[in-house]
Amino acid sequence: MPSLDTANDLRSLAYIHAAVIQSSFRTLCIGHIHLPSSHLTMKVFSRYGMFYLLLACLAWCGLVSCEKKKSVSIPNRPVLASDEALLDTLERLHFTYFWETAHPRTGLIPDRAPTETFSSIAAVGFGLTAYLVGVERGYITRQQAAERTRQTLKFLWEAPQDSVSAGIAGYKGFFYHFLNPSTGQRYQQVELSTIDTGLLLAGILSIQTYFDHQDPIEKEIHQYADSIYRRVDWTWFLNQHQALSMGWHPESGFLESEWVGYNEAMILYILALGSPTHPLQPESWSAWTKGYQWATFEGQEHLNFGPLFGHQYSHMYIDFKGIHDAYTEAKGIDYFENSRRATLSQWAYAKKNPGGFTGYSDKLWGLTACDGPKDTTLNLNGRSVTVHSYWARGAAEGYINDDGTIAPTATGGSVPFAPEVCIPTLREMYTRFGGRLVGAYGFKDAFNLSYPVPGDSIWVDKDYLGIDQGPILLQIENHRSGLVWNLMKRNPYIVQGLQKAGFKGGWLQ
Repeated sequence: MPSLDTANDLRSLAYIHAAVIQSSFRTLCIGHIHLPSSHLTMKVFSRYGMFYLLLACLAWCGLVSCEKKKSVSIPNRPVLASDEALLDTLERLHFTYFWETAHPRTGLIPDRAPTETFSSIAAVGFGLTAYLVGVERGYITRQQAAERTRQTLKFLWEAPQDSVSAGIAGYKGFFYHFLNPSTGQRYQQVELSTIDTGLLLAGILSIQTYFDHQDPIEKEIHQYADSIYRRVDWTWFLNQHQALSMGWHPESGFLESEWVGYNEAMILYILALGSPTHPLQPESWSAWTKGYQWATFEGQEHLNFGPLFGHQYSHMYIDFKGIHDAYTEAKGIDYFENSRRATLSQWAYAKKNPGGFTGYSDKLWGLTACDGPKDTTLNLNGRSVTVHSYWARGAAEGYINDDGTIAPTATGGSVPFAPEVCIPTLREMYTRFGGRLVGAYGFKDAFNLSYPVPGDSIWVDKDYLGIDQGPILLQIENHRSGLVWNLMKRNPYIVQGLQKAGFKGGWLQ
């Protein structure tokens, strides 16, 4: 983990852990003893001792003096220094997941940690972009990021591609969903994945744009990135409806499931439309939008999709504020506003809490695909509730998948859309649960306050997931600096893809 050596680190951590102390005092005052512990807290206390404690107490006093009464309406609050401190700490921790867990030879990022399984190619894409955040935030040097990036791209370019079923990484430029982290070969019989390849390519194009110096390493990065993107044959995956299939198996061929309707695959079609070698045509964007479902949920009229990751992934790489395709222009909004409405609808759903789950409030909410306790049934206040392990949780019109499991990435990945409700929720999660929920790599994947744990009051996942750590890091950075958005605005392939999809206005002018 990067060292905490600057005065800014101390100031930031003082504010954050002052909030932990403040939370403890509040709970003691109402008779519920809660003593949060934190891995990060213990490291800093052991190093800075009473000096750090004094800073924390002083910061806590300042926080107490400006405390306001809770409101049930959407809070309109300025970004305070303590919010910046929270975001500083969360970015550093979530960056560390990608920097420390990458395989030392292949550069592939594990799907999860500390449980050892396989590498997720989508997580590799998020990791490549995470390195850019690390450089800009001073966690690593540009040289360190460039060397790691070149190593990863070289491996991806040279990994074997073929139509055979084993011993290869992909085919037609696409990669298998999961790879063996040490060999880069297909994991068991997983599918050749269009969306996961797309998320990998989005990360690759972000580093292609960033590393623009003329030294040998950065020139090599640019060439590898360009070659990997140009190699993809998008037309091979196109079906008779002018839509992309979700996947392909060498054993059985293309999946019948197709990418049609609003979800995380906007970025996939924009990448495919922008290809200079095997592009899709504008008709494919029309086929994609024909499946849209416009509805009102919890007072918010928008394109509905239950799990919040579907409203986040494409937005991690493309700033949709102020640009419109034909569909959004007709609706009078843009896709950024759509994601804001989806976020606020989930926030309102949690406040209402129709399922009666423990802990749901305006400060604890967030449903998306994530880990869960286990596949079982439990009795909750006299009714039977089915609980799941990994599940596409979410809340939208016609889609309620809720078992009381909250995922921090649902909130963290939506920070740019509705910071006024997302940042207080991240603070509540951080301060209320401390080291139970936040560890060396940031937030654990999920927690559930309704699921009974012997001798405890909260179920917390033991793992961090790469595809969930990434949205927290990259979307917080987009909220603060627009780093990834601004990079992709300069990438000619992304611009070309948006224009072929019919996007106009805003920064595209």
